[in-house]
Amino acid sequence: MAIKVYNTLTKQKEDFKPIEEGKVKIYVCGVTPYNHPHIGNARPFVTWDVIRRFLEHEGYDVLHVQNFTDVDDKIINTANEEGVKWSDVCGRYIESYFEVMDKLKIKRAHIYPRVSDHIEDIIKTVETLIERGFAYEVDGDVYYSVEKFPHYGELSGRNLEDMMAGARVDVNDRKQNPMDFALWKAAKPGEPAWKSPWGEGRPGWHIECTTMSMKYLGETFDFHGGGSDLIFPHHENEIAQSEGCTGCHPFVHYWLHNGFITVNEEKMSKSLGNFFMVIDILEHYEPETLRFFILSTHYRSPLDFSDERLKEAEKSLARLKTAQENLALLGEMMGDAATEESNIVANNVATLRNEFLAAMRDDFNTSLAISHMFALAKEINVYYTDVTSSGKRPDGKLIDQINEVFTEMASIIGVLEMSEDDAIADSSLDNQLMDIIIGLRQDIRANKNYAQADALRDQLTNIGIVLEDTPQGVRWKK
Repeated sequence: MAIKVYNTLTKQKEDFKPIEEGKVKIYVCGVTPYNHPHIGNARPFVTWDVIRRFLEHEGYDVLHVQNFTDVDDKIINTANEEGVKWSDVCGRYIESYFEVMDKLKIKRAHIYPRVSDHIEDIIKTVETLIERGFAYEVDGDVYYSVEKFPHYGELSGRNLEDMMAGARVDVNDRKQNPMDFALWKAAKPGEPAWKSPWGEGRPGWHIECTTMSMKYLGETFDFHGGGSDLIFPHHENEIAQSEGCTGCHPFVHYWLHNGFITVNEEKMSKSLGNFFMVIDILEHYEPETLRFFILSTHYRSPLDFSDERLKEAEKSLARLKTAQENLALLGEMMGDAATEESNIVANNVATLRNEFLAAMRDDFNTSLAISHMFALAKEINVYYTDVTSSGKRPDGKLIDQINEVFTEMASIIGVLEMSEDDAIADSSLDNQLMDIIIGLRQDIRANKNYAQADALRDQLTNIGIVLEDTPQGVRWKK
C-alpha cells in the first residue's frame, strides 16, 4: 500500500513517490532562538519526528535537515534589552531547544544549519537572483521582484493582483512593488552585519531557508514542512527564490503543514496571556504525556491545548502502560502451545497491525493509528485476565507476536520507550523503596490490621503510586 500525503501545493492527497528510489530528503523550518520553545514550536517537531520514524520503518533512508534562524530582529532586540551579544542569546536558547526536544524523545535532525554560518552561501544566492533578473538593489537593500515569478501565490492559493490591491503602500517605499520582499538588508546601528557586494548588512528572513535547503538537499527534494502560519509569506517566498535561482520546478514535491494550536479554544498569543513554554508544561506533566497529547490529533487538524486535554492524554497513556505491564507479566510465565482461543487473538493482533500501518500510510494519521494501539491494549488485557484467572499458561508464540507488534507501534509513535538511563533509574532506588513499602504493608496485613494496610495504600494513591494485588503478587506503578 502506497503512502498518501496531503500536499499543500496541490490541495489534495497524493501517492508519495520519492525523487530517488529508497531515499527521502526532508527540510523542516526550525526555531528562531530568542526564547524557550513554546507548545506551538513542539507540535511540528513532534509531527516530523513521527513522519521520519515511519518513513524509516518503511525502509527509506532519510536525510533530515532543520535550520536555526540565528539572525533575526527578535534575537537582536532581546540581546539589546539584556545588554549581551546576539550570539549569546542564540547559544542559550538553542541549548534550551535541545534540552526540551530530547525530553520529548524527538530524534535529532542529521543537520542543523545556522544562518550565521552560511552568509557567503546566502550572498551567492542573492547574486544569482539579481543576475537572473528576479531581484534588484536599492541603496544597500536587495528585494525580490514578485512580478517576475509566474507561480507566485500558488502554494497559499493567493492571487498576486489581489494581494497588490490590498497592500499598504508607503509614500517613501523604495520597492518597485509593495509585495516585493527583502533578500538583503542594509546595516543599521546595533545590529550584526556582514560585508556584501551591496555594502554591510544581513540576510532577510526567507533567503536563509532557500540557501540552506539547497546546499544540503539539492535543487529539488521530497518534503518541506512547518506550521500552517509559514505557508505565507515564508514558504511562498522560498519557492519564488529557489525556483528563480535554479529554474527547477517544483522546488519541493510535497509541502506538509501542521494545524494551529489554540488554548481553551482561543488562538494562542502573548497578548492574550495564553502562551505556554514547554519547560513550564513539563513542570506539571511528563514529556511523554505532552508528546502523546500532540499525536492524539491528526497533524493537519487544529489542536486545542488545555489542562483537561492533557489530563485525558495522561489517563489514556496510563491505559497503554498497563497493557504493556500485563504483556511483560505474560512474558514471564512459562509458555504453552497454541489453542483455538489464542489463535483468534493472534489473528486479531495481525489485523490490528495492518490497520495501524494503513492509518500511518494515509497521511500519517496518528490519531487513527493510536486508536488501533488501544484496541491491541484491550486484546492484551483480556488475554491477561483470562490466563491469570483460569490458571492457564499463555501461548508463548502469541506473546512473542504481541510483543513485536506492540513494540513496533510504540516505536513509531515514540511512546512507552525507555532509555538506558531511564531503565537504570527505574530499576534501582524506586524499586528498592517500593519493595520495602510493599513488604511493610504485607506484614501489616499478616497481623490482620487491614484498615492500616488500606490507609497505607490510599496514601500511596494520593501521591500517584498505585498498588495492585495480582495472583503473581503485589504490583506497583506510577
